[in-house]
Amino acid sequence: MSKKDITVQLRGGLDARPIAMLVQVASRFESSVYIETQNKRVNAKSIMGMMSLGMAEGEQLTVIAEGADEESALEAIDTYLSGS
Repeated sequence: MSKKDITVQLRGGLDARPIAMLVQVASRFESSVYIETQNKRVNAKSIMGMMSLGMAEGEQLTVIAEGADEESALEAIDTYLSGS
């Protein structure tokens, strides 16, 4: 299992469209991927779970991945949330 703290740098934070894109990024990987923020943990491959977080630009979150490609999953999500 790997963890990484990430700051959301997407302009406007995570509303419907950016969340849908994040779910697509997470779903490319075999690993289980979770987003944790404010003592709440959701499956990053679940659009409904991700919508429940309501993350704003500048907010800190932790990405947790477990599986064969966990490091690649963390890197891809970090890249996306950094607005790169």
